[in-house]
Amino acid sequence: MLNSDKKNQRTAIAHLWTQGIYNAMEIHRWTNAPLSTIYDNLKKLKTKGTMDHAKGNGRPKKITKRAAQALGQYIHKNPSISTRTMVNKLEKTGVKVSHSTISRHLADAGYTNSLPQKTPMLTVKHKLARVKWAEKHLEDNWNRTFFTDETAFQLFRNTLKYWYKGSRPVRRIPKDRTKLKAWGGFWVKGKSSLYCFKGIMNAEFYVNIIKKHLPEQQDNDSKHTSRLATAFIKKNVPVLLDWPSNSPDINPIENLWSVVKQNVEKRMPKDLSELERYMIEEWNKIPNSFLANLVGSMRRRCELLIEKDGEHISY
Repeated sequence: MLNSDKKNQRTAIAHLWTQGIYNAMEIHRWTNAPLSTIYDNLKKLKTKGTMDHAKGNGRPKKITKRAAQALGQYIHKNPSISTRTMVNKLEKTGVKVSHSTISRHLADAGYTNSLPQKTPMLTVKHKLARVKWAEKHLEDNWNRTFFTDETAFQLFRNTLKYWYKGSRPVRRIPKDRTKLKAWGGFWVKGKSSLYCFKGIMNAEFYVNIIKKHLPEQQDNDSKHTSRLATAFIKKNVPVLLDWPSNSPDINPIENLWSVVKQNVEKRMPKDLSELERYMIEEWNKIPNSFLANLVGSMRRRCELLIEKDGEHISY
């Protein structure tokens, strides 16, 4: 018995037709194809002499080739143009489409609408320093490095996207969104505890923190390079790793902060007490395997810095 998949069914039906077998039941016995399929294809053979699909089936596209070219030109001239503005521009040329039709067309054409990626403003001096640093530390054993940093967690943070049907979800956000700052550090096998605080971290406060967690890495922030901090580190830290300024993309703790902040936001803290509790809980939940992956990325970060001549790297 002949294979019964659709492609082979059509081939078998066409072959039997050329052999003079026109009866649907007889073809069914030979092919085991559904009778509906056989009748449909026999009808095509009788009326058109072929089983090929007619060209031009389906609804014609609303956005013509000319309109598509116009859309590309609109975006080239003004990358921030809205789909509704494009609707009005096309309408003036005689093409009437909805903004959702334009959105689908642009998505099919490979366009993405999003905010530009934020990167630090790097001077020539910054870039040269970054490349020099990467070349110096390319072969380092990063498993011995303790990465540290401070950051701020915002109450009522609103960066997560949600799926929804109908009306867009509404979240009430106060005008004054309080922040809580935190300091933390990690290495390949674990993390420090998370220090939460308000106000400004000065040199004295910074020293009190590193008395408990001796970091092997710091950036060129003034509080980190103050006489008080420098004297303490020189006396107590066996190896201090230099760090290029204006380079958060090199420090893997930035990736760690991003994950913790997202997880805290998902829990939607209602006040500073909940915010602090969630910060500590989510920090403690980060598995060591994730930390090891971050540390393992350092060589590749150095390689990318060299390849890109000190420009911002995507990490």
